[in-house]
Amino acid sequence: MTVANAVIESAKKIKLLLLDVDGVLTDGRLYYGNSGEEMKAFNIQDGLGIKLLQQGDIRVGIITGRVSTLLQRRADELGINPVVQGREDKLTALNELLETMEIGMDEIAFMGDDLPDLAVIRRVGLGITPANASSALAQQAHWQTARRGGDGAVREVAEMILGAQGKLDTIVAAYQ
Repeated sequence: MTVANAVIESAKKIKLLLLDVDGVLTDGRLYYGNSGEEMKAFNIQDGLGIKLLQQGDIRVGIITGRVSTLLQRRADELGINPVVQGREDKLTALNELLETMEIGMDEIAFMGDDLPDLAVIRRVGLGITPANASSALAQQAHWQTARRGGDGAVREVAEMILGAQGKLDTIVAAYQ
């Protein structure tokens, strides 16, 4: 997939990738068992993409409207921090995070898939949506992945950002 020069230039500045969860790290479907348990499927390629970003000194965090114990478990497994759950007011949550971090809005990428993500997509340095995002959100984003949420879209973002920063080849070479 060809990435516009303006997106590459913005990606060069990124120090923090923030992610929505449902529809980004998952396919957006919610599974409930008969005993009331909730289940989600996370893509292993997205998990490695997050690890690759961390190896490239790019932090990864989460801001999501839902609260989920299993999401916290996955975030802990991947070393994702910060994790902000239960916040529909995502821009306010982001602004609160920025009070504790030395990072500028232009150094943040955010990936979301639906209208609750719109304010953040419009404010950060690099707003990204997966292929299956709402059309209203996709129109406001700087870039839309070829892959769908829960199907490697986060990995695609990781490789694009690391590639723009000239770090991808070195990180991949470590696996050879």
